Amino acid sequence: MILGMSLATFVNVHVIISLTAIFLLLTILTSATGFLIPPLVSEKLLPSHIIGGLSLVLLLIACLALYGMKLSGAWRWIYAVTALLSLYFNVFVLVIQSFLKIPALTAVAPGNPPSGPVFAVVQGIVLVFFVLMIIGAWRRFRPA
Repeated sequence: MILGMSLATFVNVHVIISLTAIFLLLTILTSATGFLIPPLVSEKLLPSHIIGGLSLVLLLIACLALYGMKLSGAWRWIYAVTALLSLYFNVFVLVIQSFLKIPALTAVAPGNPPSGPVFAVVQGIVLVFFVLMIIGAWRRFRPA
């Protein structure tokens, strides 16, 4: 037993902690560098700017919860929810880009942005998955 956890659980927690910083850093870099992609550099506000901006705000809150507040009290569930929401935004964009760039997916959901029932079902599945994960994280990590 280490800190009240089995060795296997402790090792899992250790790995998650080490990956957390990498996840936050890479997600911040992904969101920030997205603003530099030529079609996105525009004087007009685009949906991609909104998603990127929301993601960066959520990541700022997640970093504050993790590094500033040390996941104390409510900051534990706030971290979990904001990190998962920012991950959802990344997966949301990944699905869109996949339908735009992979010919087999473009064939079943043409357009820019993609549209049609297949695209809607895929985005719906992703949304339901993340809603369930966020509810689970909130329940598991909220203060007693």
